Amino acid sequence: MAKKSSAQVKEPQIVDQQMGEILSERYLSYALSTIMSRSLPDVRDGLKPVHRRLLYAMQQLGLKHDTQPKKSARVVGDVIGKYHPHGDSSVYDAMVRLAQDFAVRYPMVDGQGNFGNIDGDNAAAMRYTEARLTRVAQLMLEGINEDAVDFRATYDGSENEPIVLPGAFPNILANGSSGIAVGMATNIPPFNVAEICEAALALLEDDLDEKAIAKYIKGPDFPTGGVLIEAKESIRQSYKTGKGAFRMRAKWEREDLKRGTYQIVVTEIPYQVQKSKLIEKIAELINARRIPMLDDIRDESAEDIRIVLVPKSGNVEAELLMEALFRHSDLETRFNMNMNVLEGGITPRVMSLKEVIQAWLDHQQEVLVRRSRYRLEKVLHRLEVLEGFLTVYLNVDKVIKIIRTEDKPKDKLMTAFKLTEVQAEAILNMRLRSLNKLQEIELKSEHDELSKERDELEKLIKSEARQWTRIKKQVKGLYEEFGPKTELGKRRTKIGKAPEPVDVEELTEALIEKEPITVICSSKGWVKAMKGHDIDPKGIKYKDGDRAKFVFEAMTTDKILVFGSNGRFYTLAGDKLPPGRGFGEPIRLMVDLPNDADVVKMELYNPETKMVVAGDDGRGFVVKMEDVLAQTKTGKQILNVKTPVEAKLCHIINEGDDHIAVIGQNRKMIVFDLEQIPEMAKGKGVILQRYKDGGLSDLKTFKWDEGLSYKYGAGETVVGDLNPWLGERAQAGRLPPNGFPKSNLFG
Repeated sequence: MAKKSSAQVKEPQIVDQQMGEILSERYLSYALSTIMSRSLPDVRDGLKPVHRRLLYAMQQLGLKHDTQPKKSARVVGDVIGKYHPHGDSSVYDAMVRLAQDFAVRYPMVDGQGNFGNIDGDNAAAMRYTEARLTRVAQLMLEGINEDAVDFRATYDGSENEPIVLPGAFPNILANGSSGIAVGMATNIPPFNVAEICEAALALLEDDLDEKAIAKYIKGPDFPTGGVLIEAKESIRQSYKTGKGAFRMRAKWEREDLKRGTYQIVVTEIPYQVQKSKLIEKIAELINARRIPMLDDIRDESAEDIRIVLVPKSGNVEAELLMEALFRHSDLETRFNMNMNVLEGGITPRVMSLKEVIQAWLDHQQEVLVRRSRYRLEKVLHRLEVLEGFLTVYLNVDKVIKIIRTEDKPKDKLMTAFKLTEVQAEAILNMRLRSLNKLQEIELKSEHDELSKERDELEKLIKSEARQWTRIKKQVKGLYEEFGPKTELGKRRTKIGKAPEPVDVEELTEALIEKEPITVICSSKGWVKAMKGHDIDPKGIKYKDGDRAKFVFEAMTTDKILVFGSNGRFYTLAGDKLPPGRGFGEPIRLMVDLPNDADVVKMELYNPETKMVVAGDDGRGFVVKMEDVLAQTKTGKQILNVKTPVEAKLCHIINEGDDHIAVIGQNRKMIVFDLEQIPEMAKGKGVILQRYKDGGLSDLKTFKWDEGLSYKYGAGETVVGDLNPWLGERAQAGRLPPNGFPKSNLFG
């Protein structure tokens, strides 16, 4: 191999420039390339370059909707080889999406084989599938070979490709688009073609505002159906600004079963929601008891969607159950619209709905004029040829003589009959069999027809009013082909009313099934919940050496407060307590109660109730139940204590109680006004009773007028005159009344 000469070797170029400037220029170039050549659609045809090249390549391969399809690999090969120098997977993915009837409202590719499904499963490899264009795609390409649009050289200069498609179909709104560029993005929902046509026709008649357009285009029309529940005012505002959001809900119905039960069947899900992931999410909600009234979910889908939701009981309202599911799952979604498009294929801009429709109509006018001019050129050329042929028929013998005798018959013919070069060339190429009488009649008829067409085309090109009239006919034809009476043109997304706001707490309470239970806690801290009320205490089983400490009735919807001797409050849910079979479970498995701490009190939660909490040292305070509710297993520290055994008592204050009796281990009792004890959220508290030795034994709140009651033998006694024990907080007190229990407990 010969060595390169010094003249052939390029000298390296050194650029003296700031790094910031270099990066800025390169990044700007990249950003513009991303915006214009990848992510944002052209407002005129609603396509990105990859989709445009796909459709054009399929058209070049002759893959019309009424022809035999070809392997997808063949199409992808042509696209990446001639027009789109990128990976085959990205091109095939774009092609697959154009064929999925659940991804695009009006598919442009008719796919044969596995092109994926709404569960999110991928399409088969491109060597297995076949494809051809749909009728919609052919409308997009109509007139592509009639100089309807400009072409440019492909990346390697070997081919030409259209800059934009003629786009007789309003694809930008009918199928929408989405993409993320540099510093901007687009997300356009699909609309119904029939409604777009109605709005376009109305816009051609008169200048409309967004409110008037909203009468024709009632909202997006998603391929998966569902129910649009966005407020009308919000929709109109979105149309006006080009930005907004649309709330979508699944379509469902109630199916009544035997014995008063029912099931809910979801037949349509929101756009861009994968069915399999939706079912997984709802199943997780069931397992986590986030939707307590939902028992099961089944996927019975075949070609159509059929998701069955089974409630636990027939008593709950189906509407409330669905409202909860709408809040916690993708059965309700929001489609955020950002109508960011390339104006003229160059300038990115967020347009209003009216501007997008007008841009499509303007493009159709330009395409119409260009196709008319192209057709006029063809007609004029044919008329020129026909006039030459008719001259032959008037002078057949002379023409034949010139052709047979002259060395340069073309020039002689042009001179003799004043023919153009085109006419002379056509006469010389004419066959002798064409010189019959019948052919002459046909040529005259064709000449008359083309003359009329020429006049019409010339009038059309010169008159803008005629152009818009022609476009109206075109839009009306589109409406007839894709109108509401056709299968493809029927509106899929139902327009519903915006739902009334629902209180989440009320909704949750309404959905939770309430069942009566009896809560049992033993002295060793074993807890269980037996179904029902009025449980016979004799039938309750305990471990050897254990006994009942707290037994009370509740509901599965109740919260249970647990006060430990470490001064912390814990919270248990009634529906999460262990069942009544056996001995239950240790409470330490449910909350983080230290091993050396005991359960001092277990009580139903009532946010309006107040309690007196006190420690072994005789200090305490009044606290509201709503202030002690814990959200975690670690509980909430309320009474400050030094060791886990110092918290002594937690006593519920009944309505109307105005005094408190306190007795110590030294068997001295003091009675004082309940108002002397401060109300606190947490802390150490104040001295309730003073002791030289020992500590607090028990306390009880009561109504002064009703007297103080305490356990006396097998019954109960009441002390009416309490003046001897009446004093002030923090006093020592005096011995209790005769007959007071030796346990120093009020009972």
